[in-house]
Amino acid sequence: MYFWAMLWASCLLMGTHAQGNASFRRANAGSGRCQYTFMVDSPTEASCPSAGSSPEVEALKSRLGLLEALVARLVGGEAMSESSHGSGSQSGLQDAYNQVMGENARLQREKQRLDRQVQDLQQRMEELRQEAERLRSRPCMQQPPPRVPQNDNSFRPGSGPAVSQLVSRPGNTQGDKRSLRDPAWHYENTGYQEVTAVVTEVSAPEGPADISGCGDLVWVQEPEVHRKADSIAGKYGVWMQDPEAKEPYGSEMVWRIDSVGSEVRQLFGYENMDQLSRGFPTKVLLLPESMESTGATMYRGSLYYQRRLSRTLLRYDLLSESIAARRDLPHAGFHGQFPYSWGGYTDIDLAIDEKGLWAIYSTNKARGAIVISQLDPHNLEVKGTWETKIRKTSVANAFMICGMLYTVASYTSPNTTINYMYDTETSQGKTISVSFKNRYRYNSMVDYNPTQRKLYAWDNFYLVSYNVRLGKQE
Repeated sequence: MYFWAMLWASCLLMGTHAQGNASFRRANAGSGRCQYTFMVDSPTEASCPSAGSSPEVEALKSRLGLLEALVARLVGGEAMSESSHGSGSQSGLQDAYNQVMGENARLQREKQRLDRQVQDLQQRMEELRQEAERLRSRPCMQQPPPRVPQNDNSFRPGSGPAVSQLVSRPGNTQGDKRSLRDPAWHYENTGYQEVTAVVTEVSAPEGPADISGCGDLVWVQEPEVHRKADSIAGKYGVWMQDPEAKEPYGSEMVWRIDSVGSEVRQLFGYENMDQLSRGFPTKVLLLPESMESTGATMYRGSLYYQRRLSRTLLRYDLLSESIAARRDLPHAGFHGQFPYSWGGYTDIDLAIDEKGLWAIYSTNKARGAIVISQLDPHNLEVKGTWETKIRKTSVANAFMICGMLYTVASYTSPNTTINYMYDTETSQGKTISVSFKNRYRYNSMVDYNPTQRKLYAWDNFYLVSYNVRLGKQE
């Protein structure tokens, strides 16, 4: 700025003195230096004095000399400033480079440490796997069969000798109360109840021929654990096997949906129960429309589920991987109107039994009581409807067996009951009491598989199943 101000002032002085317009031009000289040219117009050509004869010319030369010196000094100062600035920038870049290289070395050391930890964990996992294989292959200790009294009349609930013979350990001759204690005995149940269950089992037909038979639910086994979910998304969900599987999937295929979240669309398929336990899915399908609640079920090669935020039921065909049918369930409550007692937007619960596909739900007209509808598995049309006298929000879950509805009293109590049954053939319901275990105290799904004759449940991250027995309710 100082240079240009001085230059402009000089030009004004020259222009005023010469009684005309002054101009200034800067150009590159052939030698690479900057050349400055000043021009002052004269009113007439004749008034231009001869070279070297006028004091005005001499004054102009003097001013030009001063300007040239000033330009040289300013150019030299700028060059020095640029040189100094360049040196400082180079020093700053070197410092930044050194800092980056130091950070990179630190990250490399951290990576090496983490790699060593991963290797240690992998080695530990392999040791645990080998130990599990060893334990799995170890033969179980054989227990001698219990002694059964020859005389039926001598076996009475609470009679000392008969009960002692049934549960005492081999070789125990003390005859005191300690002879009745056995690690396999569950003391919350009396001996009479255990024996009654055994008698019922003996009297009912067993084996594959019994699968097609129907009857009342009289007994539910202790839960068998198949897998624990490995993330918070698996706190509750639904898992199942197709009782009448179709190609391309076999009857051993296991399906699982983690239903925590607002966009539930992933359907995981496992080749069999062993692959489910190992956590190795062979198929992952993305449902075209998101699902609500844990009320989905699998039947004849299709997944049946409730579309999120609606009373619309969908049939998803596994072969074509597309929606094959949709229909609104008339007047059904949804998204928290009539859920089970544990919540989870379980307003509509789809179920399968020996008689086909069912929907368990409620309506405003029923005032919250459980309503049962049998559905056409092809187009989801309602074929028949029954209204019960038990409130849906008062029970933890429900399922169908042989056209009969069963409800579970609690989803958190470790020792609860199946407390109500409704028969769609007679349109009659009654209170019952069949023991049921919530081992992990948060059971969010209970469904029946008529081919396996099992109840499948999702209990607080754990996928479990229960063997059941059908007979005649007393």
